[in-house]
Amino acid sequence: MSDHERLDTDCVIVGGGPAGLMLGLLLARRGVRVVVLEQHGDFLRDFRGDTIHPSTQQVLHEVGLLERFLALPHAEMPQVSMRFSGERLVVADFTRLPTVRKAIAFMPQWDFLDLLADAGRELPGFEVRMRTAGTALLREGARISGVRAEGPDGPVEIRARLTVLADGRDSALRADAGLEPVGRPSAIDVLWFRLPRAAGEQVPFMQIGDGALLSIDRGDFFQAAHIVRRGAWTGDDASFAALRRRVSALEPRFAERVERLRSDDVRVLRVRIDRLERWHRDGLLAIGDAAHAMSPAGGVGINLAIQDAVAAANALAPRLASARPTEALLRRIQRRREPAAMVTQALQRRLETVLVRVAEPGSVVPVPLPLRVVQRLPALRHAMGRFIGLGLRPEHVADARPKPGRRTRTR
Repeated sequence: MSDHERLDTDCVIVGGGPAGLMLGLLLARRGVRVVVLEQHGDFLRDFRGDTIHPSTQQVLHEVGLLERFLALPHAEMPQVSMRFSGERLVVADFTRLPTVRKAIAFMPQWDFLDLLADAGRELPGFEVRMRTAGTALLREGARISGVRAEGPDGPVEIRARLTVLADGRDSALRADAGLEPVGRPSAIDVLWFRLPRAAGEQVPFMQIGDGALLSIDRGDFFQAAHIVRRGAWTGDDASFAALRRRVSALEPRFAERVERLRSDDVRVLRVRIDRLERWHRDGLLAIGDAAHAMSPAGGVGINLAIQDAVAAANALAPRLASARPTEALLRRIQRRREPAAMVTQALQRRLETVLVRVAEPGSVVPVPLPLRVVQRLPALRHAMGRFIGLGLRPEHVADARPKPGRRTRTR
C-alpha cells in the first residue's frame, strides 16, 4: 500500500455527471475542498440526457453561469408540443414560469458538463480527476471514510469527511455500501440513433401514433429516440423492419434515412425506474440516478439530479468544511428530495403505459381524453409546464457568493 497516492479532502464525489459536478461546484464555492472522480477521459458520449429545464437554468443564473451557458450552441423550446396521429398538440407551456428563463434548452450533455467542470476548476478547493474510477469504499469501523480508486498513474486513496455517490443508475459502489435499489421493471426500452439533417430542416420534437419518436436537432443530424416495449428489440431483421416501418410512418421524410441504419447505429437504453430506500450511510450519501433512476419520459432526470445537488450543498456546506456531517443531516437531505423523486417516477410509469400502448402496431391512434382536455384549458398547459420545468420542489442556491477555498492535501 505504500505506493498508493493518498489525498485528504472534505468531500469526495464519485461520478462526474450533472449531479456530481454541480454538487462539487456549489460546495467549492462555499469553501469546501472537493475531489470529483470521473472514470472516463472526457464527457463525450452520445445519447445522454440533454434537456436543461428552466429550474436548472435558474440555478446557473444564481451562481453566475447563465450567460456562459447561453453562449454555447443550443436550441430552445418554450412549449412542449407533439404531433399525435397527425394532430399538433401543446402539452406544456413554460412562458409563465417565475424563472429568468422560460424555455427548455437542448444542449449536448458534454458541453454542459464541460461548463460545470471548467467553472469548478476556477476555484482553489475543486479538483476533477479524469480517468479515475472508484473501486472500493474506505472504512474506519462502521463509518465510510473515503474511496479507493484507480487512476491513470495507479491506485489512489482519498480520505474524506463525506463520500458522495453520483455515479448514476449503474453505480459501482452502492453494493459496497450495502445500498440496493428497489422497483419493478420499466415498461419500455428506448432505441437511440442518429439521422442526417438537411440545412434548415425542421421536424416535430415528439410524434406519436403507430409508435413514438423524438427528434432533437443537433445541427447536421437529428438525435432520434424510438420507444418500444421492454425487450421487444433484439437487433434481428424483424426488429429493424418494425423500426423502419414505424419511424417512416411517423415522419415520412426519414424513410430513406432510416433504411440506411445498421445494427451498430442503434443504441438500446434499457430503461430502469428504481430507487434506494435509504440514500445514506455514516459518511456516505447517494444523489441523482444513483439514488433514484429515472425514465427518460419527460426528460427530467438531469434536472432532478441538479435539484438533489443544490439541496445537498445547501445542507452540507455550513458543516462540511470543519466537521463530518451527521447521519441525521444526511437523512434530512433524503427526506427533502425523496418525495419529488417518488412522485415523478410514479407519473413516468403512468406515461410509459400510454407510450407502450401506442407503440403497438395499428392504424390511427385516437388522441387520449386527458390530452384533449389539456388543449381546451390553457391553465392545464401552464400547470404541466410548471411540473416539467420546475419539478415538485425546486431548489435555490442558499448562498451564491463564493468564499475563499482550501486546496486538497496530498500525503
